[in-house]
Amino acid sequence: MMKDGEQTGRHGDLGTFVVHVQHRQNSSWQGRITWVEKEQTVSFRSVWEMVKLMAGALETVSDSEEGTEEAEWPLKTEM
Repeated sequence: MMKDGEQTGRHGDLGTFVVHVQHRQNSSWQGRITWVEKEQTVSFRSVWEMVKLMAGALETVSDSEEGTEEAEWPLKTEM
């Protein structure tokens, strides 16, 4: 297991996310996800919600590269 300092020292090309799984219930994960570049942390209630948060964040990155206005994270997720 990597220490927090080691985790935040590594970055991806499009975005870096640190996932803290706090519980596992109903065959899914619950926890917190941190978007390192934005220094923002949000909670998630399922793996599906976590993936949607990541996808929404990366969508805002690609939109900002195209010159459109940057959206706030987290984006609304539909369950």
